Amino acid sequence: MAEHTSSNITIEAAPAEVMGVIADFDRYPEWTGEVKEAEILATDDRGRAEKVRLVLDAGAIKDDHTLAYAWTGENEVSWSLVKSQMLRVLDGSYRLTALEGGTRTEVTYQLTVDVKIPMLGMIKRKAEKVIIDRALAGLKKRVESGSAAPGAATAADEAEKH
Repeated sequence: MAEHTSSNITIEAAPAEVMGVIADFDRYPEWTGEVKEAEILATDDRGRAEKVRLVLDAGAIKDDHTLAYAWTGENEVSWSLVKSQMLRVLDGSYRLTALEGGTRTEVTYQLTVDVKIPMLGMIKRKAEKVIIDRALAGLKKRVESGSAAPGAATAADEAEKH
């Protein structure tokens, strides 16, 4: 079994708001530095992405790949590589955990990457860690800036309802 890298971050927003940003693939180029283009190729019966094509430019790794997504409840999404030019494996997941009555969210990001070219395991783990840390920081900034997906309720919206 391949090794994976995992990290987490706490975001000052409800899980639904965080997942709204995660699920809004069309807007990834606006807040992720590495994703230059995103195209949803297939959706499930709830309108959630099942297959997404991503054009990635992460410095040493430039790739055009397709990922298959699986949604588990409202607070977890995982993906696996369908096809790629440079990658052999790109499996990962976001798991959201509500904190403080649902006003904050702990996001756990797990990632396994394997490239088609030979690379030391230690270097692969470091690359995974950089990808995860950038993704979590970008997600936190995007959600907390109020630039969440259209239609996603913000914590302030929820507070006004009560």
